[in-house]
Amino acid sequence: MSESTPAPNVIWIFGDQHRGQALGCAGDPNVHTPHIDRLAAEGAHFTRAVMGFPLCCPCRGSLLTGRYPHRCVPGHEHQMPPEMPTVAHAFRDAGYYTTWIGKWHLDGWHERDGRGGLHRVPRERRGGFDTWIGYENNNAQFDCYVHGHEDDRDVDQYRLPTFETDALTDLLIQQVERRKDQPFFMSLSVQPPHDPYTAPAEWMGRHTPGRVQLRPNVPDIPRIREQARRELAGYYALIENLDWNLGRVREALRRLEIDDHTYIVFFSDHGDHHGSHGHFRKMTPYEEAIRVPFVIGGPSRYRFQKLRPGNPLINHVDVAPTSLGLCGIDAPPAMEGFDYSGGFFPDRRRSDEPGSAYLQSVVPTGHGPSVDLPWRGVVTADGWKYAAFEHQPYLMFNLNDDPYEQLNLAHHAHARAHRKRLNDLTADWIERTGDTFALPSF
Repeated sequence: MSESTPAPNVIWIFGDQHRGQALGCAGDPNVHTPHIDRLAAEGAHFTRAVMGFPLCCPCRGSLLTGRYPHRCVPGHEHQMPPEMPTVAHAFRDAGYYTTWIGKWHLDGWHERDGRGGLHRVPRERRGGFDTWIGYENNNAQFDCYVHGHEDDRDVDQYRLPTFETDALTDLLIQQVERRKDQPFFMSLSVQPPHDPYTAPAEWMGRHTPGRVQLRPNVPDIPRIREQARRELAGYYALIENLDWNLGRVREALRRLEIDDHTYIVFFSDHGDHHGSHGHFRKMTPYEEAIRVPFVIGGPSRYRFQKLRPGNPLINHVDVAPTSLGLCGIDAPPAMEGFDYSGGFFPDRRRSDEPGSAYLQSVVPTGHGPSVDLPWRGVVTADGWKYAAFEHQPYLMFNLNDDPYEQLNLAHHAHARAHRKRLNDLTADWIERTGDTFALPSF
């Protein structure tokens, strides 16, 4: 950077269980997301982004470490190894101030042992952040407690005064105001739109179950459709509230005159079925579970309009390397993901971009709405998806002509050449990442 050009900042803003289809700019007729849509219009909207393990803890471990879940956090309520370096360490080594605000879910706390929202995460297990104010896990957005530290000062546990997303956004903006004169990396991680699907009244009043339009792949089963409409009304209200808070962050950056050198990376840790294929929540390879919003914006629209970075298959392990790359920082060798920031900088573009993304369920949760068997698979740049249970094909779709995944080709004789190709590609990912899994043999 020249003396006249400030070092770029990066802010992650992400919710939990926000599927990629649930945006105005993605064509969802039920939701109004003007701030996300504007960020996407001025920046880059990666519509093929996935989170390859559609579950909170494993995905969050991969987001922070750039490592695949089997090397980091393989299942629900598994602890991220405290000694494992994170993206915060890499930014700190480059002279950045690092801040985490909100949901963590990486300390291995088991809900059977008590309410995760009241569990105190020890400082040595907070990922190396300079400031960390958050909670382990909380499914009560109107009754949220946080704790942590700011530099050398401990922050005692206290109850947020307002709705979780609003109050956590307040904390983020306060941190931005304090650190505006130095380069920073910050993360705002909120529970909504994760269930329970209840937002503040002003947002809930905008949606009613009777007006919700369901996706075409929600089966015509009355109890499925009724539950989907009821839950989606609150889900969309939560997303619109998150969108409004994104707008608040952008306005604060503009007011502080740091908006033109602060990247905002907006995404989610995984999606939510809401009745598609008869499923609810996550844990399958279906589009509604793995496909997430992914938008990079913030600096001058001229830069983005002139340098469109394409539409790659960003996966969870790629988020940290890409965020570092936006600031011209090389990812540590331990990070296994790909740095897609080269799309914004012609002199940094790489020719070894992956042609597929690796999908996994390493340790299933066993929760009621979840698939209870482990699986592995891929989604490819040429529009195919494949997943297998041990020794048995599970799903295969040609997303080019079947975007709603209504024709499973995994057991069709005429598609066996594709099945062999995708099974071999999955085997290659297993070997390349040091994973173990007994794929079918063809």
